[in-house]
Amino acid sequence: MSKFGELIDLNIPVLLDFYTEWNEASNLLHPVLRDVAAALGDKAKIIKIDVDKNTMLAEALRVKALPTLMIYKDGEMKWRQSGEQDANTLIGILKEYI
Repeated sequence: MSKFGELIDLNIPVLLDFYTEWNEASNLLHPVLRDVAAALGDKAKIIKIDVDKNTMLAEALRVKALPTLMIYKDGEMKWRQSGEQDANTLIGILKEYI
């Protein structure tokens, strides 16, 4: 968990994608996140977290649906949404925190 604190305690927005390999909606989001990363470059960070490999973290954050997206900045959760999102929506939300 201390590693998680280091990941989210940045002064740029950090988008967390909670996913699993076997979840179709999670897999559909992968190219969207690549587009978001390409559009924002180093102004934001995107981190993918496999809930099958990080069950304690997923439980602590009450991740119930996949994919679940969260945006943190300076260690504080700013936004959270479950389900599919398009690249333009995510880019717009992340820009609010840049």
